[in-house]
Amino acid sequence: MKKVKYYYDSENLAFRKIKVKKRTKLAYAALFLLASALFGTLAFIVLLNTPYFETPKDRLMAREIENFKIRYAILNKQMDQINEVLGSIEERDNNIYRTYFNTSQIPEEQRKAGFGGVNRYKDLEGFDNSELVVNTSKRVDVISKQLAIQSKSLDEILKLAKEKNKLLSAIPAIQPVKNENLRAVASGFGYRTDPFTKVRKFHAGMDFSAKSGTPIFATGDGVVQRADNTASGYGNHIVIRHGYGYETLYGHLSKYKVRAGQRVKRGDIIGFVGSTGRSEAPHLHYEVHKNGEVVNPLNFYYGNISAAEYVQIAKAANQENQSLD
Repeated sequence: MKKVKYYYDSENLAFRKIKVKKRTKLAYAALFLLASALFGTLAFIVLLNTPYFETPKDRLMAREIENFKIRYAILNKQMDQINEVLGSIEERDNNIYRTYFNTSQIPEEQRKAGFGGVNRYKDLEGFDNSELVVNTSKRVDVISKQLAIQSKSLDEILKLAKEKNKLLSAIPAIQPVKNENLRAVASGFGYRTDPFTKVRKFHAGMDFSAKSGTPIFATGDGVVQRADNTASGYGNHIVIRHGYGYETLYGHLSKYKVRAGQRVKRGDIIGFVGSTGRSEAPHLHYEVHKNGEVVNPLNFYYGNISAAEYVQIAKAANQENQSLD
């Protein structure tokens, strides 16, 4: 039963009922409803942000996030395996392939270099799992760069392999005068006594003593750069440019059998032994140049002599005697 409230009327000395106006009732009802709505909304927001209240959509998103974490973990393991395989390929590339083809290695800092400049991963930051996503993305980018460098390197190695036969043919790998035609290896590479001044000076080639008219052979494939007598001291001489940094010089010839611009093969007769220019007796003065520097020709006689013959020639060439030019 609804309670009835009274108030005391002092003028009439009597109790009277308190009558609530309809407008006031409506105001109280509206205030109650508003407070209820605010409280309900606040409670709903609080519940949504607690782990004790999840909607089906929240549970689905949580499962997807866990699946993504698992996939990223698997991806990182796969990248570990790729890194291991790539490292093995890079090691073979530097220490086997490039060594075999006599070309410079790719520096480690070039292979492992990162990405400077602007932040490439700014759009991935600011999320709950940003660190995982950013680190994985960085690893993918680094591996992609390493693969690009290695792919380019292998393309270069393939090109070198195709050029290998040309290189092997170009290297001056035989004696310019046959052993059966030699009188002696008169002088080798290094400091020798000058036959004219009797002063010890550097001898930049090897002297092969032989009769005038003995055939001289091109020691590698190449193009005749010059065949003339305009260089001081060499008399009639031939220079062959073999490519790959190699050049050979044949001095003191009696006559030529080639001309400038002519292409020759290893073993072709290019001229004949003589004693022209600054020469004391008939012989061939032979030089090998690599990248503009004179090198010891003795290191290149592996194409047409036996080990025993090489030892004999090396012994004669290394004696400090008097050169013939």
